[in-house]
Amino acid sequence: MTEKGSILVVDDEKGQREILKTILEDEGYDVTAAGSGRDALRIVQRSSFDCILTDLKMPGMDGIQLMKEILKASQWVSIVIMTAHGTISSAVGAMKHGAFDYLTKPLDRDEIIIVIKNAVDKANLLKENISLKAELRERFKLDNIIIGTNNKMRECIRIAEKVSASNSTVLIYGESGTGKELIAKGIHHNSQRRDKPFMAINCAAIPENLLESELFGYEKGAFTGAFARKIGLFEYADGGTLFLDEIGDMGTALQAKLLRTIQEREIRRLGGKENIKSDVRIVAATNKNLEEEIKKNRFREDLFYRLNVIAICLPPLRERKEDIPELAGYFIERYSMASGKEIKDISDDALNLIMNYNWPGNVRQLESIIERAVLLTDGKILDADALPMEIKNRPYQIGKIDFEIPDEGMSLEEFEKVVLLKAMIKSNWVIAKAASLLGISYRTLQYRLEKFGIKKEVR
Repeated sequence: MTEKGSILVVDDEKGQREILKTILEDEGYDVTAAGSGRDALRIVQRSSFDCILTDLKMPGMDGIQLMKEILKASQWVSIVIMTAHGTISSAVGAMKHGAFDYLTKPLDRDEIIIVIKNAVDKANLLKENISLKAELRERFKLDNIIIGTNNKMRECIRIAEKVSASNSTVLIYGESGTGKELIAKGIHHNSQRRDKPFMAINCAAIPENLLESELFGYEKGAFTGAFARKIGLFEYADGGTLFLDEIGDMGTALQAKLLRTIQEREIRRLGGKENIKSDVRIVAATNKNLEEEIKKNRFREDLFYRLNVIAICLPPLRERKEDIPELAGYFIERYSMASGKEIKDISDDALNLIMNYNWPGNVRQLESIIERAVLLTDGKILDADALPMEIKNRPYQIGKIDFEIPDEGMSLEEFEKVVLLKAMIKSNWVIAKAASLLGISYRTLQYRLEKFGIKKEVR
């Protein structure tokens, strides 16, 4: 019979010990027996067990004392107390101090089997949970989650590592696809809040009225369609971290409510009458220039200063091109394994193409293109043929534009304005097409067009 788990039976009565050992061995458990609390403690110091079944009343060290000593050293062991009817209250008290369950004498075989099975199942779940948490901590160790050696990126990691231990709000700047949520998760998993929830929401993807209810929840009858109470993300994330992505797109009315929540550390559900304490760390992210948004009355200055306690500015991929070969290699290995392929390397032609591309979608775009290329590759080398036309037909060449700076000097802003205007005219005023020509994101071009007041003239 396959062993189901390891059990330590502790009882000063030899006959009782032997009976319990036989019953549990018949059920497939690996059973060790001890005649006293002191003996049991010595055994536990040498070996680990899933469950300890101990008598309550024993000479010398009793079951309660034994349990307290064992729980100091073990995070997952389940302890079951055996007691006579006259001392059930003591067993109930033991459960308050960490015992899993208790059995009353005279013992019933079927009850023993059920209680021990449940105790071992709980121990296995706790072990698995501890193992998964350890894996998560290693996976999101800030020095591990970012690939590459770029100085700007390493500085971002250094700042994130320093602030992880605090409860301060963090504001992460960066274009779409630069890894803002990855950094936020790293901060959470390296903080004291790592055993509590990490909740994330994209403020740009949800209409403001729905965003408010997602964040704060609502009471039954708060509005038409509110048929039952809904718990919001602030309550779900209590004790943990709430990641507010694209916070620059949040409406000003909701910004005011968020500001009050951060200041008062409490929330109120929509339609609710009572305030609820909220112990949540805020990590926010944006691809917008919030100081410019403040000038345009689109973002509250007081909220900005509350969020901007620690600022982390992630560089776009085009500013850390030295990391592209390592990133590409990582994604090739990852998606080769996922698809059952054995792609070992990338050809020089393919590498040159991805090195010379501007990557408006940053690391997320690179990952997507490598995943696609892996699926289209049959051999062991990822070649240029597997790359999409946007990479092959429009490599980004630094120095392709040749011009002379006039002796009297020039305005860089005016030059940028001319380039933007030419790109818009060339693309027939289609912003997405012009953004592709310039190698920048749609939102970045949209912001710059607004900044310079560039509009298509209507004749």
